[in-house]
Amino acid sequence: MYEDNRQSRLKYILILVLLGGFIAYCVYANGTRNHLNGLTEPIQTECEGGTEFTLKGYDVKIDYLYEYDATALVVHTKNYFGNDLGNRLSPKDVALAWGSVAACNELINFHWRQTGRWVYWRTNTYEELQPVGDESDVDRQSSNNHMVPADVSVRRKIAKIRRGDVVRIRGYLINIEAKNSNGATFHWNSSTSRNDSGNGACELVYVTDVEWVK
Repeated sequence: MYEDNRQSRLKYILILVLLGGFIAYCVYANGTRNHLNGLTEPIQTECEGGTEFTLKGYDVKIDYLYEYDATALVVHTKNYFGNDLGNRLSPKDVALAWGSVAACNELINFHWRQTGRWVYWRTNTYEELQPVGDESDVDRQSSNNHMVPADVSVRRKIAKIRRGDVVRIRGYLINIEAKNSNGATFHWNSSTSRNDSGNGACELVYVTDVEWVK
């Protein structure tokens, strides 16, 4: 009987350890809700240049449109897997917020989600938005960013970005054109405005550095 009780206690402790590990993993993997005051709109500066390389049998040409420097709150992230060219170029989308949206991200119960390379948000009631303004004010102070790492080191940093982080992302807003030997083409263009919404409003960012601010 004593041995049975001991085994039962050991099983119970093991279950608790595994459950704690699972909860810790989920928190780490998904991050936590956060807010921060004083974050300003990303800065973009006109520039020239670009880069070229071969990937997945495609000759890829990247044109720099603007230098891009964004210090913002991460409100959601989404990993994209698969072997197609888009996912290989940009394995992760990062939804960022600044201004009153970042400041009120805990006061307002935003429901952020990402799918199909889009970011979506909603609130339970329209009145919740009063500290921010209206829907257009949320759209102007948040963005979905397709992250294109410049190298392996940057790719590893991007992989570590979690909801609730405050990050500084530097690089370029870009357009991508690609073509393979079979004549297949691939095009992907960045938004260059924080005031747009809908199709084509996401930022396509060639990321040269990621820094955690807080």
